[in-house]
Amino acid sequence: MIPRYARAPMAAIWAPETRFRIWFEIEAHAASAMAELGLIPKEAAKTIWERGSAAKFDVARIDEIEREVKHDVIAFLTHLAEHIGPDARFVHAGLTSSDVLDTCFNVQLVRAADLLLADLDTLLAALEKRAREHKNTPTIGRSHGIHAEPTTFGVKLAYAYAEFDRAKARLQAARKRSPLAPSPARSAPTPTSIRASKPTWRPRWA
Repeated sequence: MIPRYARAPMAAIWAPETRFRIWFEIEAHAASAMAELGLIPKEAAKTIWERGSAAKFDVARIDEIEREVKHDVIAFLTHLAEHIGPDARFVHAGLTSSDVLDTCFNVQLVRAADLLLADLDTLLAALEKRAREHKNTPTIGRSHGIHAEPTTFGVKLAYAYAEFDRAKARLQAARKRSPLAPSPARSAPTPTSIRASKPTWRPRWA
């Protein structure tokens, strides 16, 4: 995001540090599910959660690895293994990169939408207050870029309120769909993913 125009809470959602933290959580949830299905050791899943949660991911180190391996997810997994140790061999079992990237993007979309929805509530409250305050304040109407019949400033603000209220409804609908968005590209299934084709878990990101 462009720093000059980005607000800190929104910029934080799309920062590399946040992205890598979400990637880890996706991998850790998947490891827990694999452990429940008996596909990896439960102690390994526990170690992944404990050591990964305590890790501070080094963006510069991940970028350095990516320059060598030419793959963003492999670079992250390599760095994650530096924190987790031998049990890192069970990370990413049965997954493809799209599982991580697409899920992370959807998580970020939901978080960003929640931030915007909270701002919209504040904006709508301000518009309603001012519209009532200026319901009898005369102002010139406009049509085709020229003066038209007189109206009130409150009516103009009420129009703005209605427009932003409709925008809020559309954003709420988009937020509801975001966690359910399908992956646009899938790799061929692996033997592990075939055996675990009916997982018993579903992370609640929202």
